[in-house]
Amino acid sequence: METTAENVLNVTLLEPRMKHPTIFARFDELNKGEHLIILNDHDPRPLYYQLLSERGNIFTWEYLEAGPEWWRIRITIPSTTETNETLGELAAQDIRKAQVFRKYGLDFCCGGKKTVRQACAEAGVNPEVVEQELRNTESITGSRPLPYNEWSPDFLADYIVNTHHSYVRKNYPDIRMYADKVMRVHGGRHPELVEVHLLVEENYTELMSHMEKEEQILFPYIKHITAVKNGTATYQAPHFGEVKNPIAMMEHDHEAVGNNLHAIRKYTNGFTLPEDACASYSLLFRMLEEMEEDLLLHIHLENNLLFPQALEIEKSIQKS
Repeated sequence: METTAENVLNVTLLEPRMKHPTIFARFDELNKGEHLIILNDHDPRPLYYQLLSERGNIFTWEYLEAGPEWWRIRITIPSTTETNETLGELAAQDIRKAQVFRKYGLDFCCGGKKTVRQACAEAGVNPEVVEQELRNTESITGSRPLPYNEWSPDFLADYIVNTHHSYVRKNYPDIRMYADKVMRVHGGRHPELVEVHLLVEENYTELMSHMEKEEQILFPYIKHITAVKNGTATYQAPHFGEVKNPIAMMEHDHEAVGNNLHAIRKYTNGFTLPEDACASYSLLFRMLEEMEEDLLLHIHLENNLLFPQALEIEKSIQKS
């Protein structure tokens, strides 16, 4: 193992089978406020997800150098003065903060379990700027955002179906039609429209199946355990075992949809119209951007509010 006085670990000098065990051992030796710098010859992103899964949101991940020959990553255990609140938790407390995350391309839905500094490090964004804007949202006057975090799970599930599921079913047929039309007319000069069309179709297939499973299986069970908690129903065990099982499936669907949304934004250059865009081209981009905003809120309400509440309610029922 090669570790210098600056606490740098050159992973390339380790046997393959010893790389992750050695890194984890060095990580576990860190105290609050200390860091470890990893030196590698490729992006060690899988390590980030493994650390996040096995150690939790207790560290920050910062790229000091990102290729093409060497990658240097600083892994830090934050001091007690730094917040460990995640993007999802912050957005759940005040949905206005979600607009800040969206502005800087920080995923508060599928990536909602990361802290602000972790997400900023991955996106190459200055965390001080983001944290200041988050503080500024608290002083904004005007209409009060909907108190999603105050709603009961059964009410929130109905809201998601009646608002966000209905939005998808009402608007997606037009998006599919215009994505196909604009691709056929402008695809020769703008081949990225072919990719956009494919991504639109993939999300349509994913969402239709996803919403059906929620409405027929998961949401009725969430309403059932909420009623049990309130003393108005007798608990009946579901065929799927525990609620964590369908939730894991729904979160997997969310990740697929979220990745496609990110790709659509990339292919459209942030929904920036080319000079030769016609009215249909412009309409398609407006609908895609509006759909993105709706889906991000939709996924946030489920991943960061509804699903954690359902897990907690089921756990309390099983203990009683």
